[in-house]
Amino acid sequence: MKEFGYEFPYLSRRMPVLAANVVATSQPLAAQAGLAALAAGGNAVDAALAAAITLTVVEPTNNGLGSDAFAIVWDPQSRRVLGLNASGRSPSRWTESRFDGARRVPGLGWDSVTVPGAVSAWVELSGRFGRLPFEDLFKAAIAYADGGFLISPVVARQWDLVSSVFGGFGEFARVFLPGGRAPRSGEMFRLPDLARSLDSVATSKGESFYRGELATAVAVASRAGGGVLDEHDLAAHRADWVEPIAIDFEAVRVHEIPPNGQGIAAQMALGMLAHTRVLEFAPDSAASLHFQIEAMKLAFADVYRAVADPSSMRVGVDALLDPDYLACRAGDIDAERASDFEAGRPIAGDTVYLCAADAAGMMVSYIQSNYFSFGSGIVVPGTGISLQNRGSGFCLEHGHPNCVGPSKRPFHTIIPGFVTRGAGASPKSDTRAAAVGGPAAVAQEPVTAFGLMGGPMQPQGHLQLMLRIFGHGQNPQAAADAPRWQIAEGRTVLVEEEVAESVRAGLVARGHDVSVAPALMFGGAQVIHKIQGGYLAASESRKDGHAVGF
Repeated sequence: MKEFGYEFPYLSRRMPVLAANVVATSQPLAAQAGLAALAAGGNAVDAALAAAITLTVVEPTNNGLGSDAFAIVWDPQSRRVLGLNASGRSPSRWTESRFDGARRVPGLGWDSVTVPGAVSAWVELSGRFGRLPFEDLFKAAIAYADGGFLISPVVARQWDLVSSVFGGFGEFARVFLPGGRAPRSGEMFRLPDLARSLDSVATSKGESFYRGELATAVAVASRAGGGVLDEHDLAAHRADWVEPIAIDFEAVRVHEIPPNGQGIAAQMALGMLAHTRVLEFAPDSAASLHFQIEAMKLAFADVYRAVADPSSMRVGVDALLDPDYLACRAGDIDAERASDFEAGRPIAGDTVYLCAADAAGMMVSYIQSNYFSFGSGIVVPGTGISLQNRGSGFCLEHGHPNCVGPSKRPFHTIIPGFVTRGAGASPKSDTRAAAVGGPAAVAQEPVTAFGLMGGPMQPQGHLQLMLRIFGHGQNPQAAADAPRWQIAEGRTVLVEEEVAESVRAGLVARGHDVSVAPALMFGGAQVIHKIQGGYLAASESRKDGHAVGF
């Protein structure tokens, strides 16, 4: 690992924020809500939750009360990395036969809706770590929903892009398309129904959502719309504390939430790249990108075949991260030619990612998502709650571990990331990648909370950030601003316009089918990196985001 400097070689509107207490989110009002929680005596968990709850209002294009969530927390008291899986399960009456004749699980409507888990994440995190009263975390969100907020530019653009997809859903149109159109940048927008729902969640500490008035409203709407999600499904939901999975790379340890999430794909790609010459090449060169792309395709090929609800997986995490296996898979990479490893056909997704850290040493990596923009198109009447479409993460291939089934978690795209370093380890160590099973044998110190939104872009973005920060010593802000690539189907690679034409030509010469795509296709990263005396917080320019601190 190389220590980073303060060079910023890429076009950006941003500079990092350096402070003892920091928050980084994809929307400025949410970042300020998190900062206010810190200023009121809260810790990093309080800040992350205040920001996440506010994002359900000010960035509804990507998340809401009907979302799922995951988190990784560095607890300075126990000196441990803890994971929370708050993804919801399918309705108990979702059997394969319900989808007979379909080619895939629908992306819209009630047959795409799984139990939302975000509210349970807020309750669990606050109950275990929070300092502030639970109700206080909702103040900014309720104020913006009830009194109104000004629409930010990227949110407005996303809202407009999907308005035609969801406009046919009557309650959605009433709540989110008043006057028959999406709100424009700078327009005032109110969500009074959502304000009342947030207040109900706050005062009941989440009970109303899973066992009270909001649960009843969801179940009634489901029955009226032909769905089978019911009161029992909501009441049975639980969020699970999990041990993050980890892999060592370049003297640091990269942690991800275990399956049903796809974070393992980034770790597998890092493990493969440790057996290549990728770090011998400049980070923006065609040679470097080629190795990264091929490793990512190999990782996805395995992940789409194996990852599912852990109770259904037949190939375990240890097998997928086995160093000998990853070395073998790295051997399939041709240094000069692109290959088609049948990586599958991922579905694009929309998400919010945020991170927070405080002066006492607590760090939080948190992610929350509807999946596709507003989700399923279903808005529960009178509540302002847009429901996620995470059920479309299932497949309909009989016998596949991720085949749709009752009370089952689907393959999940949202992944918070976290980095630690062994206590006393040299940052210039030449350690390569190795899988880590169980509790760490060497005491760890927190280094980085990181992540980005964007469906299948997420593990690809994790890989690119890790290589740039810890392989090439780029400043986290520069690493977040750097032009990105994303694999699509077969040998197709999407790149940002800022990727040099000579680099694109070098990829084409290696057999890649290269297309330029807009910035919204490449996610939106937030990064908090621990430095002497505090933190460096970065928020990239692809989103409306904001890093703040004091």
